[in-house]
Amino acid sequence: MFKLNLKIALRNLYSNKLYTCVNILGLTIGMTGCILIFTFIKFQQSYDRHFNNGDRIYRFVTDWKYNNFDDYSSGVPFPFAPAVQAELAGIEKIARISRNSGVIIVKDGEGTIKYKANRELYFVEPALFDILQVNWVSGKSNSALSAPNTVVLSERTSKLLFGSTKEAENKIVTLWNSVPLRVVGIFKDIPSSSSVPMEIMASFSTFWGNKNQDWESVSSYNQCFALLSKDASVTTFNHSLKKLSNKYLQQKKLPGQQQYKLQALKDIHFSQQYSNFADTAVTRNDVFGLGLIAIFLMTSACINFINLATAQSVNRGKEVGVRKVMGAIRPQLVIQFLTETILITASSMTIACIFSELALSPLSSFLKVPISSALSLNVGMAGFLVILLIVVSALAGFYPALILSGLNPVSALKNRIRIQTGIISFRTLLIVAQFAVTVILIIGTLMVIRQMNYMREKPLGFEKDHIMLINFPGDSASLSHQPLFRNKMSQVKGIKMLSFFARPPLSGLMNTTNFYIDGRENKDFEVRLSMSDEHYFDLFALEFIAGKVYGKSDTANAYITNETFIKKIGISDPRLALGKIISQNGRTGPIVGIVKDFNDQSLKEQISPMIFYQEKRQYYSMGIKLDQSQIQNTKKEIEAIWTNMFPNEIYNAKFIDDDIQQYYESERITGILLTTFGALIMFIAFIGLFGLVSFIAAQRSREVAIRKILGASNLELVTMLNGSFIKLVLIANVIAWPLAYVLVSKWLANFAYRSSISIWPFVFAVTASLLITLIIVTLQSYRVANANAVSVLKYE
Repeated sequence: MFKLNLKIALRNLYSNKLYTCVNILGLTIGMTGCILIFTFIKFQQSYDRHFNNGDRIYRFVTDWKYNNFDDYSSGVPFPFAPAVQAELAGIEKIARISRNSGVIIVKDGEGTIKYKANRELYFVEPALFDILQVNWVSGKSNSALSAPNTVVLSERTSKLLFGSTKEAENKIVTLWNSVPLRVVGIFKDIPSSSSVPMEIMASFSTFWGNKNQDWESVSSYNQCFALLSKDASVTTFNHSLKKLSNKYLQQKKLPGQQQYKLQALKDIHFSQQYSNFADTAVTRNDVFGLGLIAIFLMTSACINFINLATAQSVNRGKEVGVRKVMGAIRPQLVIQFLTETILITASSMTIACIFSELALSPLSSFLKVPISSALSLNVGMAGFLVILLIVVSALAGFYPALILSGLNPVSALKNRIRIQTGIISFRTLLIVAQFAVTVILIIGTLMVIRQMNYMREKPLGFEKDHIMLINFPGDSASLSHQPLFRNKMSQVKGIKMLSFFARPPLSGLMNTTNFYIDGRENKDFEVRLSMSDEHYFDLFALEFIAGKVYGKSDTANAYITNETFIKKIGISDPRLALGKIISQNGRTGPIVGIVKDFNDQSLKEQISPMIFYQEKRQYYSMGIKLDQSQIQNTKKEIEAIWTNMFPNEIYNAKFIDDDIQQYYESERITGILLTTFGALIMFIAFIGLFGLVSFIAAQRSREVAIRKILGASNLELVTMLNGSFIKLVLIANVIAWPLAYVLVSKWLANFAYRSSISIWPFVFAVTASLLITLIIVTLQSYRVANANAVSVLKYE
């Protein structure tokens, strides 16, 4: 029976080539998108799942609650871990880890540099390897990094630095040109799906800040992980943490009600409030959105299949009638039609798997996600493909199989078939749903593009054109050379201006603190600190609305603030703020100037209250304003001077425009993904419409011929055939508009500064959907209307 059904199915698919090709094309596109999206989601869900005892591994995080805002950090103070270990029950292991970076140098036996690069590394306590367990090639977790000036490397890094893991053992790696680190262990590479990208791990006792006892010093660069005991209760432990906070923080009357809590390892990668060392920005909402797009893709393809299959019922009616007269029962016919569906689905899946493999490499590169294969041999992918095959075959094939197998044989043989379910046909509902999704995606895509253009074009309140940023070495010897470097730079013709500072005007690097104003403690908010020299304000063209820039001699006793700071402390006239005394972190001085507000973070965030002051020890960056006509030559001269003055450092320069765009990378990717997958869904919808119109036009050919004989013109016939589809498109737009508005509003709510929701994307969506529908339907309608009526009716 199977062999017979297979032969009949192949014969029917071959004889209806248009029907087969349209369905295979639609399902292939849908399945390709689904496989790629599933692969991406599966990779994101795999983050940190490779660690043993993952259900007992937690990270400590810090929260603040002020009168006017809440703040969050993935870091904790340095003395936190020893206090927890000594005073709280329920901890099996606890370890601190501090993120850092610097120039790594490896020399051969003769002292020649064989490797030199700026690398990220982590200072860690030995217990970390008992918490985040790794497989050791050499060395042991209980002894590795127990001594100062030691380092362990991943297998990949050891081969990069020394050629092989064996050669790396007991060799010396030089950090920051002055700190020797002896290699005491090599561990196997951990998967790329890790929130702690372990490559170079140095002993915590080597870290300059390991003796820090300041409970107010919290940075996301300094984190703490713990392995809870098997019988520990997270709720009870969090309650104990509150008591610890009271002992070390509230008794010192620190502002902000600083509190600590646990964050599960599985939640780190998707956290929106707390950062992670891998610098990933994927949220569960992003994953949900991609999953929704995958559902839309497959639903649209299945709708095409159902519509085409039911539309083809007239062509298949006589076949059903003859088979029923010959004794075929309904279950046999259902199996026959499902066999055809499964053949189409299996063919589509085979092609989709090939397309997925071809598309994965560029997609992985674009998303900056290291996925090697979409069809890697694992249970998850195999199960997904099997489920996808079954679900799509069932969704696309079961309803048409029931409809076709249920045809009355007499009506079928007399060619009097009408498929109608109630007042509105199921097929009509599917067409409306498909077009509604298409319209929503058109509107959503246009609004994403509009918001991205808004972010690119919105004035940020500071000058950013032709300004190059260079990271300046942070060691004391290099910092002492800043005056000499400035002098050499001033002799380069293509340089207009130069400034040293801690960070540029728009930066994600946050350094905030509590403060006193005129001796009164502020409890409403923290202020953002920006250390900069006196040239900073001219370089970035920051506008003063009161006062002036501090002088070069005001290195210890003068502040400049922004408008937001003045408003938040309750002063409406900026001139009245001049002379007010600010005290923070042991530094006291008057306000000498107020600058006009500028966007200091991405447009997702409100402008921060800021203070500026001079602190040469914090000038880790520099900005150089270049003459546009001499940029290339000037860049070469700057690099030559830098290399000559700092031969042991790595030169790294970028323009501030490029730096700013990095803050919108996730939105850029979202826009491109939405545009790509949205275009695919639209394409599926319109090729389905093309196939559906072809069949319906063919079915109504006799009606059209009769009307033509009775005097109807081609224009009237085309208008008649167009009318029903135009109504469906208009209904779909009416349904889609409010849904699109709600979705776009929620997405734009993520931005503190956003474009308005214009009517034009909605107008474009309805115009585009109507226009494409008119073109497709008109072409097919005209072909039928222009046919010879006599030829159509001669066998009637």
